[in-house]
Amino acid sequence: MKPIFIQRLMRGMLPVTMVMLAGVWQAPVFADTCTQGGTCVTVNGSNAMSNEQARQSKEQWDASRSLRNKVNTRVEKEFDKVDRAIDDEERCDNSYNVNAYWEPSTRKCLDRTTGRQVTQ
Repeated sequence: MKPIFIQRLMRGMLPVTMVMLAGVWQAPVFADTCTQGGTCVTVNGSNAMSNEQARQSKEQWDASRSLRNKVNTRVEKEFDKVDRAIDDEERCDNSYNVNAYWEPSTRKCLDRTTGRQVTQ
């Protein structure tokens, strides 16, 4: 009598146990809401989390705009200095003044006899 009782109990409890195991297995998936790194399904592509992230990103971009402009202006000024120095060096080297020479440390065209800057 005991083996039949155990068989019936196993037949009745096995499906219930399997369903409960599947439910426990899937519980973290259902409990995980739209959090950072979580999986969210949205209908129209926008939810509160993505809207907030977009707002913060725009705010950070706007806040760093003046800094980006300053950096770009500085880079342009440095480029213009180097570009102007290259042009001045070429003009000095091609000058008809035989006493003119290019001083690389000061980026100026100087006269050999006087040491003064040569105007071209």
